[in-house]
Amino acid sequence: ILSGDDALTLPFMSVGADGVISVASNILPKQISMMVNAYTAGQVRKALNLHQKYYPIFRDLFIETNPVPAKAALAMMGKCEEEYRLPLCKISPANRAQLVKTLKSCGVIKK
Repeated sequence: ILSGDDALTLPFMSVGADGVISVASNILPKQISMMVNAYTAGQVRKALNLHQKYYPIFRDLFIETNPVPAKAALAMMGKCEEEYRLPLCKISPANRAQLVKTLKSCGVIKK
């Protein structure tokens, strides 16, 4: 069993899930891997600390339809161009500001 929601990965793993199909791993591949590996190695506190640190990103990657916030975050990180195919469009200015604030506070971008 795999979690399909980053915010629920650790709760799911605590009742037997094996891992996650992750949106946040596009932004935080190493950190998500570390979180899952820590949990499976019995390092629950380490996994929980990572989960709590990055929870604001897990939340904000769904402030609009997936994958719009993820692609916006990747563009802010310089990993891709922020281009969308219809029916998707750019993230709203208010949600962009929220995403920038979250990515900064979690140390993902410096802008």
